[in-house]
Amino acid sequence: MTRGGAKKDRSDDSERKCIVTGEAAPKAGLIRFVVSPDGQLVPDVLEKLPGRGIWVTAERGALEQAEKKKLFARAARQPVVVPKAIADLVEGAVARHLVDLIALARKSGAAVSGYEKVKGWLETERARILIQAIDGSGRGKSKLSTPEGGRFVGCLTADEIGQAFGRQTTVHAALAAGGLAKRVVDEAQRLKGLRADPGGQAPPERK
Repeated sequence: MTRGGAKKDRSDDSERKCIVTGEAAPKAGLIRFVVSPDGQLVPDVLEKLPGRGIWVTAERGALEQAEKKKLFARAARQPVVVPKAIADLVEGAVARHLVDLIALARKSGAAVSGYEKVKGWLETERARILIQAIDGSGRGKSKLSTPEGGRFVGCLTADEIGQAFGRQTTVHAALAAGGLAKRVVDEAQRLKGLRADPGGQAPPERK
């Protein structure tokens, strides 16, 4: 909450400076960190923790460079304990948040999974985002196309997509237009930069 009781909008376009590149960029493409009272560096993926924010571009290489060059301590102006495998830790947190967002869309009726349901949404032009698993069959995935003018998300595993839909695994999913769509796209873009295997190329758009 901000002053006056207004809810903080995490999707705003305000910019922050990356401690690695020194360049300002929209918050949607960065990861926020804070330092706890005992000097521990804490990833703040949801941007809700109190304290002065330290921002790093949402790319695995940027996080590894920040750790290697001790840039977190420099930005905090104090000794900082950086968790081991910080890039893996952040990747996991962003992936969980993305799965949670897709699950929220499902609960609101704005997302479906399964080849036939996704195909139906694409044919009726209800789908605005096509989601396909990194580890899904290339042949099966090639049978579906990105919605015309829509977006593609290909950075999640079948297990992760399945979690969003209460299933063991899911290869195909789709989201309709709506409030969560942009947040899903933004979070997927962050995850893509953090993953060693970010997923394949988006399939061609439907004509």
